[in-house]
Amino acid sequence: MKLGIGGPAVLLMSSGLMAAGLLSAAPPASAGCQYGGPVISKCDGPVQPDGTWQRCVGVYQYVPNGFSSHLQPVKQCNQMGPGQQYAPGDNFADPLTHIDG
Repeated sequence: MKLGIGGPAVLLMSSGLMAAGLLSAAPPASAGCQYGGPVISKCDGPVQPDGTWQRCVGVYQYVPNGFSSHLQPVKQCNQMGPGQQYAPGDNFADPLTHIDG
């Protein structure tokens, strides 16, 4: 009788190794983000060759529902960097520099 590893076992092992590789290559959860303050979170994407980057901000939105209500998270993303105009005191553009992790 011949013993060996069957096809399904090899497939499970290889997919598990691929998942482990993806998890170990992933950046830390806080990379390029700030949490708290007037917003839930503020995260910057990578800087592009032209010096711009995408910033996504999570805020709460008040949702009335009959006699009760709840807060719902909403994500807003905009371009940041050179040549962009921001309103004074805009929480979205604070800080004006890229958030590094």
